[in-house]
Amino acid sequence: MRLIKKNISAKDGEGSVVLCPGDAEDMWHAYNLICVGDDVTATTIRKVVKANATAVSSQRVRLTLTIRVSNVDFDPAECAIRLGGVNIAENAHVKLGAHHTIQLEPTRNFTIRKDSWDTVFLERLDSACNPVKQAQRAAVVMQAGLAHVCLITDHMTLLRAKIEKSIPKKRAGGKSHTEGMNKFFEMVLQAILREIDFDIVKGVILASPGYVKDDFFKYMMAEAVSELTLRQARCAGSAGLGDWGKMLQHSLDANGARKARGDGSFSVRS
Repeated sequence: MRLIKKNISAKDGEGSVVLCPGDAEDMWHAYNLICVGDDVTATTIRKVVKANATAVSSQRVRLTLTIRVSNVDFDPAECAIRLGGVNIAENAHVKLGAHHTIQLEPTRNFTIRKDSWDTVFLERLDSACNPVKQAQRAAVVMQAGLAHVCLITDHMTLLRAKIEKSIPKKRAGGKSHTEGMNKFFEMVLQAILREIDFDIVKGVILASPGYVKDDFFKYMMAEAVSELTLRQARCAGSAGLGDWGKMLQHSLDANGARKARGDGSFSVRS
C-alpha cells in the first residue's frame, strides 16, 4: 500500500490519508481501515440524465465523490471494496444527500477521513504501508564478493541491500584472499544488522553455492558476542544452489523452510 498523503492531528486524531492499494493484500487492509461513519473520497462512474424540451439523454460520467460510509463490503473474487453512503460534497452531477455506491480497486487512489484515528487504526495503517514490518523471515543470498539481503513477506520478497566487493584470488601462502573474504563478511554482517529488525524477523536463511554460506556462518557466530546475539545468529540456516534468485526460491521451497519450528527459526542445509 502506498501512502500518498497523511494529514492526522496529533492532538485528537482527526484527519485523513490518501492511499493507493497495489494488490489483494492491500485491499484487505483498506477494508479493515474503513468503518461506517468514515468519509471516503474516490473516483466513480455515475449515470447522468440530461433533459431538454425535445429529448432526454443519458451518459456515464467519471467523477470524484465524497460519501459518508453507511455500509462496507469486500469482494475477494473481484478484489474490490464496495462502499455505500450519501454524498456530502457538492458536485455538478450528484445532489447533496443522494445515495451512491463507490467501488475501490487496486492502483486507484482514495481518501479516508476519520473523526479519530485511534491506535488500532494507526498501527494497521503503518503495517499496511510499511511491508518491512510484515516480514518475519529474511534471507542472505551470497557468493564470493556478492550478497543480497532480503526480507520475505507472505506476498513478496524485498531486496534491502546489495553488497559487492572484489575478492583477490587464492594464492599459495597468500593472505589477501582470506582478508578480502573477512572484509566482505563484515560488510554483509553490517548490512544484516542495519536492515533486519530481529524484534520482528524470526528466522534468517543463508544461501550460497559451495561453502561461502558456511564460512560466513562461522564468521557471524564468532562476531555474535558483540553485536548479533547468539540466539539471533542460530536462527540462520544455509542452502547451496545457483544464482541468488533461484537459490532463494529453492530455499523457501525446501522442506526444512516450510516446516520451520514454532519459534520461527530455520535450518536448511544441503
